[in-house]
Amino acid sequence: MFAFRIIRRVISAIVLIIIVVPLFAFGKTWFAAHNPTVRSADLIIVLGAAQFDGRPSDVLAARLIEAERIYSLGLAKSIITVGGSAPGDRTTEAESGKHWLIAHGVKTSAVTAIPKGRDTLVSTQSYVAEMKGRKLHSVIIVTDPYHCLRAMTMANDLGATSACSPVRTGPNSLAQSNIRYLIRETGAYLAYITLGRRGIHVSDHLNQ
Repeated sequence: MFAFRIIRRVISAIVLIIIVVPLFAFGKTWFAAHNPTVRSADLIIVLGAAQFDGRPSDVLAARLIEAERIYSLGLAKSIITVGGSAPGDRTTEAESGKHWLIAHGVKTSAVTAIPKGRDTLVSTQSYVAEMKGRKLHSVIIVTDPYHCLRAMTMANDLGATSACSPVRTGPNSLAQSNIRYLIRETGAYLAYITLGRRGIHVSDHLNQ
C-alpha cells in the first residue's frame, strides 16, 4: 500500500510538471511580448529574417522600421544587423538590413552587418562575440513580439544585458500574429531551456 502511494504521488507529480511547465512558459512568452521594457543600451540588434535579392521581406522590414525608430529616439548609437543567407541567395539578411537602414537615414558608420546565422542561437552567438570585441554589454533586440523571450534568454545566457523592442507593424506584430505563433515560440523556448543550453557555458562572457 505504501509503495502504491509513492508511485501515485510520483505519477501525479510528473503529470503536474507536464501540464504546469508548458503553461508557465506559455505565460512568460505572452507576457514578454505584451510588456516589453525598452531602455537605453550600447547598441541595437536586428535579428534576421528572409530577404529577396536584397529586398527585405515584410517580416524583416518591420524589424528594420522598429530599429530605425528607436535609433532615432537616441536609445542607442549603433545598430548591428545579423543573419546569413539561404542557398542560392546573392546577399545576406544582415547586408540587406544594413542597406535598408542606410537608405532610410541611419549613418553608415552606425551600422554593422554580421552575415552569420540562420537561427536565433547562432545569430546571438555571432553578435555577442562582436559585442565582446567592442567591450559592449547592453543590447536592445528588435524582433517579433513572441520571439522576444527566447531571444533575450539566449543573449542573457551569453552574458549580455538585453531588452527587447518588438515590432509594431508587419505580419508578426501583435495585431497580426496568431495563437499558432505563440504556441510555436513557447515550444522553441522550452526546447532551448531544456536542451539548447547544454552547449552553452552560462556565464558573464562579456565581462571576461
